[in-house]
Amino acid sequence: MKKLFASLLMLPVLAFASGAELHLDKAPDRARDKAALQNGAKVFVTYCLNCHSASFMRYNRLQDIGLTEEQIRRDYMLAADKIGEPMRIATQRADAKQWFGVAPPDLTLVARARASEFGTGPDWLYTYLRSFYRDETRPSGWNNVVFPNVGMPHVFWELQGEQAMGEDHHLKLVKPGKLSPEAYDAMTADLVGFLKYMGEPIGEFRQNLGVIVLIVLALLFVLSYALKREYWKDVH
Repeated sequence: MKKLFASLLMLPVLAFASGAELHLDKAPDRARDKAALQNGAKVFVTYCLNCHSASFMRYNRLQDIGLTEEQIRRDYMLAADKIGEPMRIATQRADAKQWFGVAPPDLTLVARARASEFGTGPDWLYTYLRSFYRDETRPSGWNNVVFPNVGMPHVFWELQGEQAMGEDHHLKLVKPGKLSPEAYDAMTADLVGFLKYMGEPIGEFRQNLGVIVLIVLALLFVLSYALKREYWKDVH
């Protein structure tokens, strides 16, 4: 089941399976942590890129998060030859739809798409990836609290372990995975950080530029006000 990252974008879900209000955990901010973004990119190409493409993202943009061209070619380009190529997959959509029942969506803008539905894409993704539990009634053997009856299996089950839904409608870890809960949460946060980055690679630059523009405007206001007072001092 490893690397079968299927059907992340489907119909919006507005409630838990139990009918309670949807609760989203706060995703840690990885925007300024290049090491975390690099790890998130590694997780993405290892587990997600077999089924999901990121066709609006090119491999050479990974240099923006601190990777060299040599590192990208060696460790990240598992399905491409040229560093300028988009992150596409070899699987045909028709074949994927036949295998999974729905063609796995492109994930370039998944964080922004979920933000438009829930107000916060990273929080939704972070909670979703940590909310799988065993459900033998489902074809994949997995279900999800945030996305009931999702078609995607839990591709990280070996890392997280197996969770079960308790009678109190809370998830309980019944079989530990290769990672501790804290390490799995950190890995998930790195992946979500990279998914957010892909949706707007220049987002950090845009925010920094906005701060600089506001500072310049503030200085211009001070200078303009001082000039105004100097110009009108004899009039008043």
